[in-house]
Amino acid sequence: MIRVGVDVGGTFTDIVLDRPGEGIVVHKVPSTPADQSEGVVKGVTEICRIAGIEPSTIDMVLHGTTVATNMVIERKGARVGMLTTKGFRDILHMARHKRPHNFSLQFDVPWQSKPLVKRRDRLAITERIMPPTGEVEVPLDEDEVRAAAELFKKRGLDAVIIGFLFAFLNDSHEKRAKAIVEEVMPDAFVSCSSEVVNVIREYERFSTCAMNAYIGPKTSAYLKRLEARLKEAGVEAIVRIMQSNGGISTVENSSERPVGLLLSGPAGGVIGGKWTGEAAGAKDIITIDIGGTSADISVIQDGEVRIKNPRDTEVAALPVLVPMIDIDAIGAGGGSIAHIDAGGAFRVGPRSAGAAPGPACYGQGGTEPTVTDAQVVLGRLDPDQFLGGDLTIDEALAREAIRTHIAEPLRMSVEEAALGVLRIINNNMALAINANSVAKGIDPRTFTLMGFGGAGPLHATALAEIIKAKDVISPLQPGITAAMGLLVTDLQYEYTHSVLTVMNTASDEELAELNADFDALRALADAQLDADRVPPEARVYKKVAECRYVGQGFELRADLPDGPLTAETKQAVIDAFYDAHKQVYGHAFRDQLTEAITLRLIAGAGAGSLTVPELGHGGRTNPAEAVMYHRPTTFDDGTAHDTPRYSRGDLGADDRVSGPAIIVQHNSTTLVPPGWTATVILHGDLRLTRD
Repeated sequence: MIRVGVDVGGTFTDIVLDRPGEGIVVHKVPSTPADQSEGVVKGVTEICRIAGIEPSTIDMVLHGTTVATNMVIERKGARVGMLTTKGFRDILHMARHKRPHNFSLQFDVPWQSKPLVKRRDRLAITERIMPPTGEVEVPLDEDEVRAAAELFKKRGLDAVIIGFLFAFLNDSHEKRAKAIVEEVMPDAFVSCSSEVVNVIREYERFSTCAMNAYIGPKTSAYLKRLEARLKEAGVEAIVRIMQSNGGISTVENSSERPVGLLLSGPAGGVIGGKWTGEAAGAKDIITIDIGGTSADISVIQDGEVRIKNPRDTEVAALPVLVPMIDIDAIGAGGGSIAHIDAGGAFRVGPRSAGAAPGPACYGQGGTEPTVTDAQVVLGRLDPDQFLGGDLTIDEALAREAIRTHIAEPLRMSVEEAALGVLRIINNNMALAINANSVAKGIDPRTFTLMGFGGAGPLHATALAEIIKAKDVISPLQPGITAAMGLLVTDLQYEYTHSVLTVMNTASDEELAELNADFDALRALADAQLDADRVPPEARVYKKVAECRYVGQGFELRADLPDGPLTAETKQAVIDAFYDAHKQVYGHAFRDQLTEAITLRLIAGAGAGSLTVPELGHGGRTNPAEAVMYHRPTTFDDGTAHDTPRYSRGDLGADDRVSGPAIIVQHNSTTLVPPGWTATVILHGDLRLTRD
């Protein structure tokens, strides 16, 4: 089976093609922000030419996209209408009555200042479902629903959400209202809260549903356009989309529930980092994916990707109750612009030059200095080797941008200004790494730092020095790691059901109800996997209970043992919750009662394999055969050295390269500073250690 992974970044679109038994082919093309599908199709057709195959021979295309994320950040989504229970029209405005910054006089409340659904487009409907059984106390007024839909149609709304109180207990009113709205507005994107996230807590449920509808029309249109353009280019392959939870899904499911795509782009990098770590024998890893626009940071502990707590899953400060890999993203990348702010402070980012016009050195009209320009000025990126020579860069333009905007205003040399750019951006990233590790109970001193993305290996050793990581890994194809991650990602769906069960005192009848709930979730999962033509023997299931102490406000995930819950096995769930609480908060009260709030079933199928051939044995130290040339390079301590450039493709397994050195390949450049040594691992990954 020939598979292609495509990851779209802010500056470049990365493509990797895998032919079993013949190895992989990698490629990069500039991203097309106005319509990402243009860059995707261009990259896929070009990599087919490079590999010498016809596009029609591709069996599967796996895609990580930032379409949904960018829409939310830029607030360029659909105009959404909402039907909700009478008396609860302002839930989306009031939220949880929490101020984002308690002591700020200028704080912004994004759900009020930039609401996903304007108040005039939130209409109340007569109906009422009552807890705890979901009985109907007030029937749905269908005439009100129809009148509201007619009004929405008149206003020209693109999408409608239906969020009724206690719909997670009984979704009959939401489903009927949806049918009426679809009858009146056949072209609208319509979502029910019980279909998008069927869990307790009305604000978070409504907000998630609103987000789904806000990004729904454009995301759905993009995915359909992508499929159509691929077919026009001769690619008849199955298309799968990366999800925020680290799994892949179908185009159909992603179009109906695009809220699951909000971390689609960064998630592939984490999965690729996990796969690389397994090949390199590293289980405790801090990954940092540094592209042109952002740096995405995550932690892999004991070989497992970390999933965010439900209370922390948000995008653009809006709660989104969908499972997400624990990733922190900051505006720090090769295109991050260095500037002097109104107070005279030297800053870098978060604004980026992006793909157009790009850094000044690209010669595409950019005049502001970026991190990439600083690397060029310091001799770390060679004009004739950037992207293997596919993209020409101009050192004179980089120097002029830094001189004009930074060096002269601050009365320093161009080299000092360039070093300042890198020190600032590295410290910004180090602070973000600590927030994702130290602040969450992780000691970076026992972890490997894995830097990837086009710029990751240029910054990795400097970041490792700041956070005191034990060593550094530069993957085999750093600039394509996220795209490679797509090829080793499992097909995955998640289904939820809200409960309120105290596990410690749960009776046999209550446990039987929980088992029945899981059986119902599995039936839903099997129906989806049947539609995907996944054979029963290939299916994988995982059960999770989101638990809390009785009286606590939010939950933590606790894994369930295989098989049905019994009086004997329920203690394993309780202990798993205690362990999770200890990890997150530093303590656990093991004598307190544990309450299950949400049951979650994760269902899917295993990923296809990705085989990378072993390198021939080298065993050499600073092999002269791999040296391309020497050029002056300035390192972080300010010293300049005549530094050899090694061709990464000419290095063999167990070769050692001592710093100062630069290891060059098509999609990235690895910096080996003085005092560090890079050792080639069996499959071509580099492990960098202090001397």
